[in-house]
Amino acid sequence: MISKSIEKKLNEQLAAEAASSQLYLAMASWAEVEGFEGVSGFLYKQSEEERTHMLKLLKFINERGGVAEVPELAKPPVKFENMHQVFSDILEHEQEITNRINELVHITLEEKDYTTHNFLQWYVSEQIEEEALARAVLDKLKLIGDKQGSGLYLFDRDIMNISVTSANDED
Repeated sequence: MISKSIEKKLNEQLAAEAASSQLYLAMASWAEVEGFEGVSGFLYKQSEEERTHMLKLLKFINERGGVAEVPELAKPPVKFENMHQVFSDILEHEQEITNRINELVHITLEEKDYTTHNFLQWYVSEQIEEEALARAVLDKLKLIGDKQGSGLYLFDRDIMNISVTSANDED
């Protein structure tokens, strides 16, 4: 059985994951309208991944005897200044999510809820990858610099195949 305090915190994380999905969806829509097919495809996939993270939490809460709450979501921004802003916002957002996950892990240790602690380790590893991916994309954008046009066109094509290997993935 899950404690009420951990159930509450997990529901808050569930809401944060849902908001992440919405944010990525808004960014994907903006990129699509701006003609960035590769970036929009990348962000649509990220949105779906965040939704999957939310569902994983929802099912876990219910399986542990808690009650998962489907959250009401605030409208995310719909316009972005440029590609650099989009990915800077993503990195900042993922760092915030990492902090939330770390706080959750801390609480599970304080309450000696090792089952939830173990479950959250997947999220800890996932956040390492999420932040590394955002940094990798920002590094590519820095290489382009203020050059627009062909540099962003090539970036848009390149991002369709971008991935990072986490230290946890290496043998």
